[in-house]
Amino acid sequence: MEKKTLMKGNIAIAQGAIDGGLDAYFGYPITPQNEIPEFMSKKLPEINKVFIQAESELASINMVMGSAVAGFRSMTSSSSPGISLMQEGLSYLCGCELPCLIVNVQRGGPGLGNISGSQADYFQTVKGGGHGDYRLIAFAPDSVQEMYDFSLLSFELSEKYRNPVMILTDGVLGQMMEPIVVAIHEPRATSHEPRATKNWALDGCAGRKPRLIRSLLMVEGELEKHNWHLNRKYDDITKSEVKYEIVGHKDADVFIVAYGIVARICKSVIKDAGSKVGLIRPITLWPFPSEIISEIASPGKKKFLTVEMNLGQMVEDVKLSVNGKSPVEFLGRPGGGLVTAEEILQKLKGML
Repeated sequence: MEKKTLMKGNIAIAQGAIDGGLDAYFGYPITPQNEIPEFMSKKLPEINKVFIQAESELASINMVMGSAVAGFRSMTSSSSPGISLMQEGLSYLCGCELPCLIVNVQRGGPGLGNISGSQADYFQTVKGGGHGDYRLIAFAPDSVQEMYDFSLLSFELSEKYRNPVMILTDGVLGQMMEPIVVAIHEPRATSHEPRATKNWALDGCAGRKPRLIRSLLMVEGELEKHNWHLNRKYDDITKSEVKYEIVGHKDADVFIVAYGIVARICKSVIKDAGSKVGLIRPITLWPFPSEIISEIASPGKKKFLTVEMNLGQMVEDVKLSVNGKSPVEFLGRPGGGLVTAEEILQKLKGML
């Protein structure tokens, strides 16, 4: 069953995680994501699940690791500076192949910056802010509905591939309120039955051989073998989990590439710009929709405009995908500046 309700973006993420079977949330307050731990602190004890306000973001991500290694569906959330503090833990989670959900409600930076929405954490998310060869599955919602939907589905996806999932959103969407459709069902009463199906979880070894989860691999060639194993998994994710949306006509002269709240603005621009302008919205930032961008690119016929709330990050992946077949231009505003429809239209006029 489903019902329609008015909900704030941050609350939608929290409710989606609970409806997706969340067992434990660990977090530390930072604006503009504070509604998530606040909601969890009230809701989780009511349904006999775990909420812990950790002493720091470092503690939060390591608590997630401890819970995930035991087979529990675990989650943390923060905003940009807090996510920076978690990078070592994210590398360990990927190295140990532990499923979990991390939410980044981005704010302006660098440094403490401000509490306005931003998209300046793209590099950190898709290129790996921590050490080693690893990848995070990264969703970029553009609505409160998607904030809920992606949170709801993240645990299934993370457990399918034994890999962390990140929802990369921003302070604008986090604070936005919209009517959404939510699932009506009782969250899982216990985690014991699902944990029993996880033949990797450290859940006690009575009656079976002990299990070992580690990222320290010191035997000659062992770490390289493990990295090749991870790489094959990342290839499988790239083949199966790319998600994107195309708005407008495939024969448009200019294609905007934008995600998140900027994509929302670009959709309104396309209505005014007519059939000569289309939009490619990456829904997964990793794996990135390189193939569809490459297919659309055409020498002398197509142009691309990447629009971001930063000084140019995703534009590098767009250029790699186009591979020189079409010109790629960029429009962006850093430090919590929101790109306006008027700015985008003006840029498109010059390109057309």
